[in-house]
Amino acid sequence: MKTRWIGLGFLAVLLGATTPISAGPAKVEELYRENCASCHGAELNAGLGGSLVDGIWKHGNADSDIAKAISHGNTDTGMPAFQEKLSPEEIRSLVIFIREKENAARQSGAPKTKMLPGEPVRTQRASYIVEPVVSSGLETPWALAFLPDGRKLVTEKPGRLRVLDENWKLQPEAVANTPAVLVSSQGGLLDVAPAPDFEKSGWIYLSYSAPAREDAKSSMTKISRGRIAGNKWTDEETIFEADPSFYTTSGVHFGSRIVFDRGFVYFSIGERGEQTKAQNLALPNGKIFRVLPDGKIPADNPFSDRKDALAAVWSYGHRNPQGLVVDPRDHAIYETEHGPRGGDEFNRIRKGANYGWPLVCFGMNYNGTPISAHTEQEGIEPPLHHWTPSIGTCGLAFYDGDKFPAWKNDFFAGGLRGSLHRLRVVDGKVTEKEVVLEGLGRVRDVRCGPDGFLYVVFNNPDMIVRLVPAGAASGGEK
Repeated sequence: MKTRWIGLGFLAVLLGATTPISAGPAKVEELYRENCASCHGAELNAGLGGSLVDGIWKHGNADSDIAKAISHGNTDTGMPAFQEKLSPEEIRSLVIFIREKENAARQSGAPKTKMLPGEPVRTQRASYIVEPVVSSGLETPWALAFLPDGRKLVTEKPGRLRVLDENWKLQPEAVANTPAVLVSSQGGLLDVAPAPDFEKSGWIYLSYSAPAREDAKSSMTKISRGRIAGNKWTDEETIFEADPSFYTTSGVHFGSRIVFDRGFVYFSIGERGEQTKAQNLALPNGKIFRVLPDGKIPADNPFSDRKDALAAVWSYGHRNPQGLVVDPRDHAIYETEHGPRGGDEFNRIRKGANYGWPLVCFGMNYNGTPISAHTEQEGIEPPLHHWTPSIGTCGLAFYDGDKFPAWKNDFFAGGLRGSLHRLRVVDGKVTEKEVVLEGLGRVRDVRCGPDGFLYVVFNNPDMIVRLVPAGAASGGEK
């Protein structure tokens, strides 16, 4: 095994960095160029110091091992120590940068799975065929939900709620009179979730970027419920609405997933691009909430007796949670959330827990400047798994169907960068992980259908497909 020493910075071209260097924290590309491109090459794969992207590490391949090598150096190999020159935050950003390039090199040499219509795709535990069920007529679909009578509901980000019949035929007219939304950047009509007692109550819950009453350019995530009668939205009730002072013109990080468990409603709101607000319990930003079906606050919520906290908060320190699901075996709640550049997370959500953003994270700012030197800290719940580089986590499903027995009780996490990931959790740890689908588009949502098939909602192109066992194609659009 070869000896190598660590340097720093690189190749803004591969990352698409176009912002000029200015005063303030140094960007990671600059750090690398200035401190060690001469030893590891502009592309991290050459020079006296050896390659940093071939997956071979003499002194340990954990992030902490690489950070230690950068910080303390190695006199035997001539690797200089950078702990006096670089801050812990800058060293952490370099570790992320190296991981990005290592992953890119690995992917460039790996054979790509060709997704051909009707052709089986083999994964570690199962083989499937991609079967389109809706291939036209939708505009930026965001979420999919199944009704007991065989109909389906799909939200479109521009503000429309659409109905699909039992044969997946898209009804031509959107549901009328749904709540007004402010469509800007990531905002719009987002999640849809029928109540567990839908057959009796008819309630359907929606999350969306609601415009402020006094300022049409400001918005905040809002949760409402209503019913559909004659293709019209009726009986609307507000389940959660932030104080007007919390509305913002920011167009990012709305969160917005909704799940139900044992008589409670859980939903997520992102930190709206304002990082530190995720740590403030008095603000709705960067939280997961728990309320009763009518929006009232349960008495046993973790912060319900504190005057300095919103009583509906269940957990905090989140960045942008866009995956939320319940494991029906033990009622544990799991979540995926976007990191910045690196550090997308898969978490088990615990009552009152702090998930660390932005005090602790596995990523850095998009422009390559550091956020935090810490990936763990006492009193902060660590992720079960993190993705660095980011996959753009969006949509999370628990598979409890019967069509893929080898996937039973696994989690499926969507990624806006075009991938679907399978995760197996055993005794609180991720024991298996793999990419099971990629290259078809941006994965916006993933659901286990009542028929046992796995359904995936895509943007670019806008479509819905289902994964069926190889040799068991069930017919597509009708």
